[in-house]
Amino acid sequence: MNAELPLRKLVLRLVLVVIVMFGFGFALVPIYDVMCQAFGINGKTSGSAWTGSQAADEAREVRVQFLATNASGMVWEFKPVADQVSVHPGASQEMRFIAYNPTDKPMTAQAIPSVSPSKAAAYFHKTECFCFTQQVLQPGERIEMPVRFIVDRGLPAEVRHLTLAYTLFDITSRQPPVAHTGG
Repeated sequence: MNAELPLRKLVLRLVLVVIVMFGFGFALVPIYDVMCQAFGINGKTSGSAWTGSQAADEAREVRVQFLATNASGMVWEFKPVADQVSVHPGASQEMRFIAYNPTDKPMTAQAIPSVSPSKAAAYFHKTECFCFTQQVLQPGERIEMPVRFIVDRGLPAEVRHLTLAYTLFDITSRQPPVAHTGG
């Protein structure tokens, strides 16, 4: 009987470890959100088009910088037409991004946006964005993709510079494109 007691304790400890690990897995998302907010990173933007409108605040200018990067394994060329623009809060603006598929195969991509500082993400409204849909490019195809946006007039006065960054992911294996068949 003495041998059963250590075995029972071991099983109990292992079950407790599994329960704690399971609970920690659920806690990761809120912990991540708190850390991002505390450090001012990963400004999540809305995944759908904003439909409001505002009058432009001509007395104020905000500089919006654009960054484009490829995730690991993505071979497309991807860049904004300009590095930055100055905007009046409330006024509608447009920036175009260029994507080029240098491969000999059709590919599907998805762009994921982020705004920094993160507290400004709630004040950055995309009215149209290539990030709302997956992009399919045929071999050698180049496209210009627009993002139309409004910097909200409610943006805190101390924020005079925003960065809109896109990371482009190759999702061809999850969403295979359909190749054009000549003719």
